[in-house]
Amino acid sequence: MNQIELWVAFNLFVGAMLVLDLFVFHRRARTAKLSEALGWSALWIGIAVVFGALIYFWQGRATGLEFATGYVIELSLSVDNLFIFILVFTHFQVPEEYQHRVLFWGVIGALVMRAIFIFAGVGLLRRFEWIIYPFGALLIFSGIRLLRSHGASIDLDNNFVLRLLRRVMAVTPDYRKQHFFVREPALSATPLFVVLLVIELTDVLFATDSIPAILAITNKTFIIYSSNALAIMGLRSMFFALSGVMKIFHYLHYGLAVILIFIGAKMLLAHYYPIPTLLALVVVAAILLLSVIASVVHPAET
Repeated sequence: MNQIELWVAFNLFVGAMLVLDLFVFHRRARTAKLSEALGWSALWIGIAVVFGALIYFWQGRATGLEFATGYVIELSLSVDNLFIFILVFTHFQVPEEYQHRVLFWGVIGALVMRAIFIFAGVGLLRRFEWIIYPFGALLIFSGIRLLRSHGASIDLDNNFVLRLLRRVMAVTPDYRKQHFFVREPALSATPLFVVLLVIELTDVLFATDSIPAILAITNKTFIIYSSNALAIMGLRSMFFALSGVMKIFHYLHYGLAVILIFIGAKMLLAHYYPIPTLLALVVVAAILLLSVIASVVHPAET
C-alpha cells in the first residue's frame, strides 16, 4: 500500500465511523449513558492500539513508537479540552441530549483544522529547521502559563467572534431542539450554533500547543495526522465517560503543563542532546500517572 492509498483508506475509515456514529448510533438526540460512553472510549483506544501495532509491523519499531507517543501526547493534552467543554456546556445550559451533536460536528471541524495545522507545521519544519526553536519556546511558555493558572478557562461573555456573530446574524433566545439554524422568518442561529463556534475556537487554541508538541516527536505527516485524528475521535465518548469525575483529577492540568515544558525542552535540545522517542513516551506516561495518583491521594477541598 503506497502513501496515497494509506491516506485514502484511513480517511474513509474515519468517515465511515462518523457516519455510523451520527446516522445509526446517535440518530436521535438523547442523553449518553455512562456504560455506552465507556464502551465507545474503550473501542477508540482499542482501535488506536491496533492501528499502532499495524504501523509497528509495517513501518518498523521507530515509527510505531512515534505513533504511540504522538497519540498519548495528543490524548493527554486533549483531556484539558474536557474542562473547557464542561465550562461551555454549563455556561450555555446545553441540554445533555444535545451535547453529543455539538461534539460530533466539533470533531469534524477539529479534524479539518488539525490537518491544516499539521501540513503547515510539517512544511515549515522541513523547509526551515530553525523553526523548531520557536515551537519549543511556545510549548515552554504555554506550560508555564498553564502552571500559573488554576485550570482551563475562557471568557465566554466578552468573546470577539461571538459578539461579531450577534451583529451579522440574529440569534434565537433559546434552543430549537438540536438545530443550529432556523428561519423565523429570516435565517437565525440558535444558541447551539454559538456553543459549537466556541468549541471550534477553543480547539484552534489548543492546536497551537498539541501540534508543535507532536512535531517534537516526528515530522512524518501521516503519523502526526493519524495519531491526532484517533485521539480526537475518542474525545467525545471520553467526555461523557469522565465529565462526572473530572474535578477529582485536580492536579491533572499541572501534569499537562509539565508535559508541555518537557516536550518544549525536547525540541530545543533536539540538535544537541536528542531525547529518544521511547524515553519521551515513558516520561509523558509517568507524568500523567503521577498527576492522577496525586489527585486521588490528595483530593480537592470541597
